[in-house]
This record gives sequence, C-alpha cells and structure tokens, in this order.
Amino acid sequence: MRISAALILAGAAFLAGTAQAAEDPAHAKSLIEQHKAIAAAHQAAAQCLASGKTEEMCHQELNKTCKQLPIIGPLCGMRKHRH
Repeated sequence: MRISAALILAGAAFLAGTAQAAEDPAHAKSLIEQHKAIAAAHQAAAQCLASGKTEEMCHQELNKTCKQLPIIGPLCGMRKHRH
C-alpha cells in the first residue's frame, strides 16, 4: 500500500512535467524512462519487504539501486517517506 502511494506521487510528478514534455519529445522520452526506473526500484523494494527481509535491508538495496539512477536522493525521491 505504501509503495502504491509512491507510484501515485511519481505519476503526479510525471503529469506535472507533461506540458514541457509535450514541447520536447527528447525530454518526454527521458522523463518516461526515469519514472519507469523509479517505479521498478520501488517495486523491487516492495518485493523485498514482501519476502520477509527487514525494512533496513530493503532500504539498503533501494539505496544502491537509486544511486545508479540519475535521480536526486538515495531513496529515489522518497526522503520524506514514512512508515
């Protein structure tokens, strides 16, 4: 459920950038790929938690994944995220 909220927020951020993306197809493609990568990272975190691993372990894995993405922050934009 918590991850779903993250995906909703990512979708809202995507929609906010739609006007700019509509003007620049290259930007739109980049934005889409970034959001797909964020969503995949958060889906993996959800699966990690569902597997029974601790929150700390799953956040460490998420942190490693997000550091490889062109996104600010170790948790893919979830710095204010609370459980």
